[in-house]
Amino acid sequence: MNPTSEIPPDFPTTGRLAGVDFGDVRIGLAVTDPERILASPLANYTRRSLEADAEFFRQVAREERIVGWVVGLPLYASGEESPKAEEARRFGTWLSERTELPVAFFDERFTSREATRVLGMAGATRKKKKKHTDSIAAQILLRDFLEAQPSTGP
Repeated sequence: MNPTSEIPPDFPTTGRLAGVDFGDVRIGLAVTDPERILASPLANYTRRSLEADAEFFRQVAREERIVGWVVGLPLYASGEESPKAEEARRFGTWLSERTELPVAFFDERFTSREATRVLGMAGATRKKKKKHTDSIAAQILLRDFLEAQPSTGP
């Protein structure tokens, strides 16, 4: 296993996953297709209250037929966990308890920076960058997670 990821033994190997770019105020979401070939941005969610947040994630899980969550784990460039990593872990535990779905943690180093760069290359305005950075970062996190998984093909 990659030292920058933690995948529980019961984590599903098929079905749609949702990537989560965790933040105190906003959370970016992305989803895979059922075959886990592509990751696409889904939404930016502005946190409200614990119960409203729980209902939002349960609704996403139902509507998108999610089988597991991939939560970004903030690490320093050295690979050591940042203080935000503990918050992300607590959030992941909370998310799993509220949705009854397993959570894998995956290294999210540089995802927000890459998202900002991609949006800049696409000519996004500062306002659009702010609006879309979190969901694009979640997409990059999910893409990297998929690429790090052992191939099951021929």
